[in-house]
Amino acid sequence: MVSIEKLIPSHSRQLDKIRNVVLNGNGETKRVVFRDIVQLPSTTYATFGLYRYPAKFIPHVIAYILSQYTKPNMKIFDPFGGYGTVGVMSKLYGNDYELWDLNPMIEILHKIATMKSKSIDVSEIRRQILSSDEEFIPSWSRMPNWFPKEFLSFLYKAWGYYHSLSDIDLKLILTVPLLKTTRYFSYDDMQRQKLTRSRKSEERVNRLLSLDWKREFLKMLQSETIRIMNGIREYNALAPKNVEAIVKGGVDSLTEELSEKKDVLITSPPYLQSQEYIRQAKIDLFWLGHTETEVKALSKLEIPYRNIEPYEIHSEMFYEYKKGISEEHILKILNNYFWGVVETLSRLQENVSSYLFLFVGHSSARGRSTPIDKILAEHFTYLGWHHKATLSDTIVSRRMFKYRFNPATGTQDARTSVENLVILEKS
Repeated sequence: MVSIEKLIPSHSRQLDKIRNVVLNGNGETKRVVFRDIVQLPSTTYATFGLYRYPAKFIPHVIAYILSQYTKPNMKIFDPFGGYGTVGVMSKLYGNDYELWDLNPMIEILHKIATMKSKSIDVSEIRRQILSSDEEFIPSWSRMPNWFPKEFLSFLYKAWGYYHSLSDIDLKLILTVPLLKTTRYFSYDDMQRQKLTRSRKSEERVNRLLSLDWKREFLKMLQSETIRIMNGIREYNALAPKNVEAIVKGGVDSLTEELSEKKDVLITSPPYLQSQEYIRQAKIDLFWLGHTETEVKALSKLEIPYRNIEPYEIHSEMFYEYKKGISEEHILKILNNYFWGVVETLSRLQENVSSYLFLFVGHSSARGRSTPIDKILAEHFTYLGWHHKATLSDTIVSRRMFKYRFNPATGTQDARTSVENLVILEKS
């Protein structure tokens, strides 16, 4: 059993060096490995890895921040909540928290990740699905394009059973296993960022068709359900505290106003090269009951698909970086991204009293690494924040954009193998 109080040793050589860098407060960049500092068994321990959300915060970063910079009565805020890791970890440290995300799935994922332990008879679930007369057909005209016709009638039945459940805890426990198993039986290449059909995924489906696929479906569903129950038990063994939690999905963070003061903002903004999270999750949203109209409306609110008003970025590095880019379409992407993200964070920081923690990676444009961390540090220093330090964490594994050369340009991938935690303190 892991004790939350022992996640981070009071003293270690690496932690002491980091403390000295932060105490100096001169904006120095320090290489770190958060996985070595925080004593969690893995990044997917407990309920931190129930669902494969893209660009997910590793819990080690949040544990480091909460243990070193906050007290239990401080209020935590994440406007780009994603999977909800900031909230899941804040509950362990006794911090009230508020999470926003454009993807409405954050609400149900958070309920699952923080629910009380409950055991269910997985064999009985199998029997109930097979005997159920309920049916649920998602409100998406293109659903038949993503599943062979042989699977669909059975999937409609399995999801009909799910949507007919009155036992809320049972429904929560089954959500991720049913989503994951259903996705596995689709033509989607689950290793890619966008919903994509590939030769690899077609081979997977053809292999399933050659087997007793109903048996395989129920076997995988049972295995995944047991995994979820084990993860929930591990989380509860960490002794989560009773705190106030506000979790809002379907929120346009670029326009939403923060209604109360917060002590700390912790967030990982959308990746510059991956801002289409709704399109990645839409097949799951349809199975959960969202309509085609709802999903299209959410997709239009993602940064690449909206006209964002120009916003003054107070960073010389931002303008110097853009001088090296001549293509208008790339400049438009960069402007839209920085105008949207920086304006949003600049507006929200007015209601934050103590710290900003911004966790960002280095994307690249035309073979040049985009120094997002430095641009954000310069901008918020101009706004009156003190840039204490940037902790540069080595990426151990990367799910997205795993290539040596950019497939569009043939140039070598210029992204660094790190993600950077920018630490800013209220002056």
